[in-house]
Amino acid sequence: MSSNSLRPEDLIEWGVASAVMPGESESGDSFVVEGFDQGVLVGVVDGLGHGSDAALAARTVGATLADFARESVIALFRHCHESAQKTRGVVMSLASFSNKDSTMTWAGVGNVEGLLLRADANASPAAEYLLLRSGGVGFNLPELRATVIPILRGDMLIFATDGIRSNFSQALLQNLHETPQRIAERILAQNKKGTDDALVLVARYKGGAE
Repeated sequence: MSSNSLRPEDLIEWGVASAVMPGESESGDSFVVEGFDQGVLVGVVDGLGHGSDAALAARTVGATLADFARESVIALFRHCHESAQKTRGVVMSLASFSNKDSTMTWAGVGNVEGLLLRADANASPAAEYLLLRSGGVGFNLPELRATVIPILRGDMLIFATDGIRSNFSQALLQNLHETPQRIAERILAQNKKGTDDALVLVARYKGGAE
C-alpha cells in the first residue's frame, strides 16, 4: 500500500470468520483486504482441496492480489492465473470498491459466493448475487466478465467459500445492524458444513452518500 492509498477502514467496515477442516492444521481459504488510491480491494480465495497444498495456492494468489490491488478486477484475475500456475490452483471472488464514484466492481471464478445486501429497505432488488464463471484460476481461466454496481453507504458485501452452506443468506435479513465481524461469525456458526475449510468475509461500505 502506497502512502497515498486509502486505509481499508476509511472506506469499509469489515470482519472475517473462518474454520479449518477437521483433521487439517491449516486452511486453504484466505482473504485479502487491501487499500489503494481511491479504493479498497476485497477478495476471498479458496485453494483447491484442503491442507498445505491448498494453503500454499491461496497464499500465492493472496500475495499477488496485494501487490496489484489498484488494477482492474479482470487484470487481477489474469495476474493471479499466472502466479497460480505452479500451484494446484484456486477459485476466488473479488470486489473493488471505488470511493471516487461510489461503485463496486466484482467478479468470480469458481464457487466463492458473493452477495450484496442493500441498506435501503426500499431498494429493488434488496439483494444482488455475484454471477460466478465456471473454471479455476491457475488452470482453467474462463472468459472474464466484471459487473459494476452503484453502492450507497451501509450496503453490505458478503463472500463465502464452499465450506459454507449455499442457503446462508436466508437468515440474514435479521440483525443486519450488527457489526460485520459479528455477522461473519454468525454465518459461520450457523452454516459451516464441517467437511471442508470455511471462510466468510463481510464488508459494509462507509463511503458515498446516505
